[in-house]
Amino acid sequence: MPEKIRWGIMGTGNIAAKFAQGLPASRTGVLQGVASRRDETAKAFAGRFGDIRAWGSYDRLLADPDVDVVYITTPHPWHAEWAIKAARAGKHILCEKPMAMNAGQVRQMIDAARRAGVFLMEAFMYRCHAQTARLAELVRSGRIGQVKLIRATFGHHASKSPDDRFLSRQLGGGGILDVGCYTVSMARLIAGAGCGKAGPAEPLQISGCGHVGQTGVDEWAVANLKFPGDIVAQLAVSVNVQMDNLVQVFGTNGTIVVPWPWKPAGEGGKAAMIVQQTVHASGIPHPTEEVVVEESRPIYAVEADTVAENLAAGQAPAMTWADSLANAEALDAWLAAVGVKYE
Repeated sequence: MPEKIRWGIMGTGNIAAKFAQGLPASRTGVLQGVASRRDETAKAFAGRFGDIRAWGSYDRLLADPDVDVVYITTPHPWHAEWAIKAARAGKHILCEKPMAMNAGQVRQMIDAARRAGVFLMEAFMYRCHAQTARLAELVRSGRIGQVKLIRATFGHHASKSPDDRFLSRQLGGGGILDVGCYTVSMARLIAGAGCGKAGPAEPLQISGCGHVGQTGVDEWAVANLKFPGDIVAQLAVSVNVQMDNLVQVFGTNGTIVVPWPWKPAGEGGKAAMIVQQTVHASGIPHPTEEVVVEESRPIYAVEADTVAENLAAGQAPAMTWADSLANAEALDAWLAAVGVKYE
């Protein structure tokens, strides 16, 4: 492996650009090039980021011996196909969330990575950030007593055009897959910490409802999850309603509020959570405490370094294969409850 991990980005959308912007601040990575299905698109993207290669097809990226890790940023329905091809080409893989369209595809991706002996991680950059680890620590330490309720929201007004990827069933649109994957991942992680586990807990029950629009995808949806330890979670997501985008953890002796859970200190700097403890004997609350986590690197640079630091192991503790598979299974159950089906 070279001194710097050489990255190839598959796709030229918004997330690809954000990753390319953040990568130079990483300790371990360098951008080798970008691939698109068209030469002109790849060249236009490459021109924004210096002297990098532009591949006019995804296959050309996978055939390049000077690429160590592929970051797959295609629409959701193509994640499994290209991750499996990347594994067979001997490339390490960071795959944009959700890992795939369903749990069956995630199993195929994991199997391909295992057979090829390559790294594979779902690109939940928030799980790589120190704020998330600190949140789990606070919960596990009993700072707010026993956790009983988790509330997580992630919603934005994306587009009303049925051709937009957010609303297109053919492109895997809808809130549950696009942003619900974040809320499910966070709820599972906090519930696990609330049970004293090092990793996530799995829901015993999942129910949900939502609004399925004319294109056949959920435009806004909610879910209720019940975990061991009598912990329950309320999740709300959307691609057509602006939400507060918060995580709140309610315990028997206080609360934790995470104002920026999904992209903590995006460009680097301070990320803060608010802890409020309550004294039950008097009912008088303690003053709120701001818990600050500092990280100088942009969040996508942190994610790239997380990949590099765990290449030899094949997977990263921040988001293991088992974690991604369990997340996909929970998303399958939520989609089924709402009545959304994809080809």
